[in-house]
Amino acid sequence: MEGSQLAADDWWRSAVIYQVYVRSFADGDGDGTGDLTGVRSRLPYLAELGVDALWFTPWYLSPMADGGYDVADYRVIDPAFGTLAEAEKLIAEARQAGIRTIIDIVPNHVSDQHVWFRAALTAGPGSPERELFHFRPGRGENGELPPNDWESEFGGVPWTRVEDGEWYLHLFATEQPDLNWAHPAVRQEHEDVLRFWFERGVAGVRIDSAALVAKDPALPDLAGHPGPHPYVDRDELHDIYRSWRAIADEFGGIFVGEVWLPDSERFARYLRPDELHTAFNFSFLSCPWDGERLRRSIDETLAEHAPVGAPATWVLCNHDITRTVTRYGREDTGFAFTAKAFGIPSDPELGTRRARAAALLSLALPGSVYLYQGEELGLPEADVPLDRVQDPMYFRSQGRAPGRDGCRTPLPWAADEPYAGFGSRVEPWLPLPPDWASRAADLQATDPDSMLALYREALRQRRALPELHTGELRWLSEDRDALVFARGSALVCAVNLADAPAELPSHTGVLLASGPLDEDGRLPKDTAVWLAV
Repeated sequence: MEGSQLAADDWWRSAVIYQVYVRSFADGDGDGTGDLTGVRSRLPYLAELGVDALWFTPWYLSPMADGGYDVADYRVIDPAFGTLAEAEKLIAEARQAGIRTIIDIVPNHVSDQHVWFRAALTAGPGSPERELFHFRPGRGENGELPPNDWESEFGGVPWTRVEDGEWYLHLFATEQPDLNWAHPAVRQEHEDVLRFWFERGVAGVRIDSAALVAKDPALPDLAGHPGPHPYVDRDELHDIYRSWRAIADEFGGIFVGEVWLPDSERFARYLRPDELHTAFNFSFLSCPWDGERLRRSIDETLAEHAPVGAPATWVLCNHDITRTVTRYGREDTGFAFTAKAFGIPSDPELGTRRARAAALLSLALPGSVYLYQGEELGLPEADVPLDRVQDPMYFRSQGRAPGRDGCRTPLPWAADEPYAGFGSRVEPWLPLPPDWASRAADLQATDPDSMLALYREALRQRRALPELHTGELRWLSEDRDALVFARGSALVCAVNLADAPAELPSHTGVLLASGPLDEDGRLPKDTAVWLAV
């Protein structure tokens, strides 16, 4: 890839990949919903930003019960976003601009509007159509109780009873019935879908909930279950992903797995040379702004990837996670879904300072980096009015959990245009906060001290500096309140998390800093710097 120090086939090993949540990125037709026309219009912005690839969250036909993760047809673009022909144009135009495309696949479940599930409901108990899913009779005297004691990832019971009395499994929302991956037709369909998109030029596929796909066919209760977990990280998953890898290798494509696992040895198994290429690093994403914890996360991440030769990935935020500026401005700077709540105070100035430092830290680490849309603008978590909330997480928690709408609010593009330039005809699907015009991309593009300017310069230098593509990481300090490491022999990254300014290590020049150094040339608190040595 242009500017890369790696062979073209290895572009993904040190790529910066920009996550596009299409619904909230840019509205090209003015109907209030982001679309592919909007993305195509912003390709020059993305090329100037300097990213290597775009990862699109699901853009397929969907009733949008869970933001597009309830897929009704993988070969059809949802009309709210555009058409298949436009998706093909976008993939081609992005590639001409030096930007590859990664799409999302959701193998665990489909929409309840998918043709398979609609046929299963009609066919009735014991039918071949129902074998594609997990239908079971209920427990209790009249089958009125769910078939087991599992809990939905969104909270509550993951079973819904249909009119004929059977229940179907959905680890997520009711509208997302789980597929039965022990059925050969399910495997064949997904392999066909992969080929469909690789043939249209995508460079890679991100696999949603990759460790949840396979289920113990007995669907046993969790309580007292003695063997392997009945639906998390089951051994039969690896045969599935080996067959997928063979398809990707035909097209020179890559896979990125969403794999949440605490066991580093089990995690690394997904990254063996004949399985997935990379996997998301949730340890780093959820880590608090604490020097000792961050260093431990970095060391453990590199150690678990080393045996299989896979590159690490680094990410600060995504479409599910509280935005970095807000999270780092709180007293508790870590992230956990169970800790999300309304009304947690945050200091935006402190959060912004730390987010700027975290940007330079993540971009200096060995491996690839994922950048969620709007992070380059320093956007905080939006406070969505309760009557506008749409996330099923909020409703399934009976209003206790704020859900994820706050990190999915549409982007501000132009300060002086209606709805901050997201789309001019109608109000967007989620409201933009009143002060977001001041964070618009057009204003930040002309401000040398803006978050956008910092990201553009950091990505420009990252492409140009060989050390950030091939240099190994070597720690230079044992200070628990500082992260100081070399990449190769010519570059050092230093991040100060102590209360007092820190002396810089020996260097020949300052390449980039997340904020101004103090008058004595020391590194202030919550500031990062790249140094030439």
